[in-house]
Amino acid sequence: MDEKQRTQISKFLSLVLRHQPEAAGVVLDDAGWVEVDKLLQGCARAGRPISRAQLEEVVATSPKQRFALSTDGQRIRANQGHSVEVELGYAPATPPATLFHGTHEGVVGAIMGQGLLPMGRHHVHLSGDEHTASVVGARHGKSVVFVVDAAAMHAQGHTFFQSDNGVWLTDRVPVAYLRRR
Repeated sequence: MDEKQRTQISKFLSLVLRHQPEAAGVVLDDAGWVEVDKLLQGCARAGRPISRAQLEEVVATSPKQRFALSTDGQRIRANQGHSVEVELGYAPATPPATLFHGTHEGVVGAIMGQGLLPMGRHHVHLSGDEHTASVVGARHGKSVVFVVDAAAMHAQGHTFFQSDNGVWLTDRVPVAYLRRR
């Protein structure tokens, strides 16, 4: 399978497993899981057939590790980024002193006014390194990276979680803890 096909499959899986399970006629359980066989059947019914081998390749080769298969390989879910109601079950974690958030120039004013908000998702997504944040920010234009004082936030009682693919999650980041890089 070529990169273009992997990207197309990944985007459709993101839509189904994060935002619109009905696009493939599936129902996510409370933790965001769906049986692989039901997902593959639903994708085929939706005119987006995916083989089990293609699905496993997308999960294994995704640089951002967006998806997780259950230990028995029978279920799949998105690691984070949901707009549908799910409880991923991540335990609170102590973040590193500094985290990063990548975005594009067009939203800097809003961020400097209100901080980082989840914007339709369950959490704000933060990166453990500046390079990753910069790549994320470049998806929608010129990249801007914000440095987050995660240690101070945590000390003030803000809760952090880390998803299975290493993305740090929190409810919001107030302006006082942000600095533009």
